[in-house]
Amino acid sequence: MTRHSKLYRQGIQEMRHHLGDKADVLIAKIESISEEFARVNVEFPYGELYTRTVLDDRVRELCTVAALTVQGFSSPQLKLHIEAAINCGVSRAEIVEIITQMIAYAGFPAATNALLAAKDVFDEISD
Repeated sequence: MTRHSKLYRQGIQEMRHHLGDKADVLIAKIESISEEFARVNVEFPYGELYTRTVLDDRVRELCTVAALTVQGFSSPQLKLHIEAAINCGVSRAEIVEIITQMIAYAGFPAATNALLAAKDVFDEISD
């Protein structure tokens, strides 16, 4: 298995930077179902995309929050990336502003769901 390839090691390190301990929990859960799916989840976004240097981590996570908000059906992933955005230095006000801007592109239902997801994350990390 190529799980411990250089790209995987680079990706899991980057994933841990964004998600903290949740990275290992998430990958273990996915790996229990499909090792290949887990490997691709680490290598492609985090090993190949997130390690590029044109955008910083804050911008990458803000883009991810915006994209997941517009999707409107990715609440677990949205919550994970809202927390990752905070881990990368994005303020709560910036997260709320990005979600608010997405009203124009996703509509009120998707943006409202995203705002409620953000509240759940804010409440969870305040405890």
